[in-house]
Amino acid sequence: QVQLVESGGGLVQAGGSLRLSCAASTRTFSKDVMGWFRQAPGKEREFVAAINRDGENTYYADSVEGRFTISRDNAKNTVYLQMNSLKPEDTAVYYCAAARLEWYVRGPSTYDIWGQGTQVTVSS
Repeated sequence: QVQLVESGGGLVQAGGSLRLSCAASTRTFSKDVMGWFRQAPGKEREFVAAINRDGENTYYADSVEGRFTISRDNAKNTVYLQMNSLKPEDTAVYYCAAARLEWYVRGPSTYDIWGQGTQVTVSS
């Protein structure tokens, strides 16, 4: 079973950047669609970005399009989320997730493996 471990969260000022990493502990990583979601206090978990197995297809929420970039390195079993021009409303716990099917990648129910999350706080 895939295990996912996120890192790279922290406190940053508005306009700053962070890069999140998610390391997978299995060689089947290259067969998984990978996604990033986030959850702010009192809100539902929401889709941020996703990437298909070979990295050719990427998907973004409208709220992060043009500011965030998802990428993956299958040789390192790692997926990344580069976050630029951060805003206070980006503050949340960020989760990475793995799915076997490239189908409705924006929906949390598509993903069957989740990491523990990493906190991102953007100050104004």
